[in-house]
Amino acid sequence: MSKVFFSLLLVCMSVIQTNNLIPWNASRRLSWSDFKGDPDPHSTNAALTSSNINIEFGYNDDGFQYSIKCSFDQNRSWVRVKTNDVLAHEQGHFDIAEIYARKLNKQMKAYRFNAKTASNDINQLYENAMKQHRQTQIQYDQETDYSRNRPNQEEWLKKIASDLKGLEAFANYQQLK
Repeated sequence: MSKVFFSLLLVCMSVIQTNNLIPWNASRRLSWSDFKGDPDPHSTNAALTSSNINIEFGYNDDGFQYSIKCSFDQNRSWVRVKTNDVLAHEQGHFDIAEIYARKLNKQMKAYRFNAKTASNDINQLYENAMKQHRQTQIQYDQETDYSRNRPNQEEWLKKIASDLKGLEAFANYQQLK
């Protein structure tokens, strides 16, 4: 039996140029040169981080495989105000995306495969994770006032680091399993 393959993206784009995507990596922090997009003229933001969480999966009657990718889109990310505080805030957004990629991997590892419902099941897992991801990104901006509330920004960065560490066991998600 042939495998069925699917791909889901947090941000739907008609064409994704992978050379503009930077995979999340603990040892590679964002720099201002990574932000290559044009600022949104209708936005008052100092900067914008566009990240993608992608899952590809395939299955047949015997089981399933999947691969998750978390990446930063250089062409859709932009900056107006280049300060260390703003850059740390934007890195926080990218790190939050990585947290949800790991949470999705944790859910996928716990998933009990059923060939009859797999497509719907996995789509639902993905949609739920992405809903929580969007809510967390909004909460992060609100509680830090887009990096301007320094005490809250510092607390959030500690929380993000702690969450990444707590989900380390689910960091290896880039290969089909």
